[in-house]
Amino acid sequence: MRAFVADTGVDGFDHVQDVANVVWQRYEIRSQPHFAFIDDDGSVEITRGLSEGELRERIEALLAA
Repeated sequence: MRAFVADTGVDGFDHVQDVANVVWQRYEIRSQPHFAFIDDDGSVEITRGLSEGELRERIEALLAA
């Protein structure tokens, strides 16, 4: 995982390693890449396959909130 983060330059946010697949099972994620956006109220939006620009827009919107 460290090599992936270093190679892809995605070190600007936290990464979680789900070795036991607990998170994958909880949110019914079956493949990568998936992103989980969790609001302050705990609601979760799972989305798959964001482009770099789409991910950047989502992150900027979260940081602005």
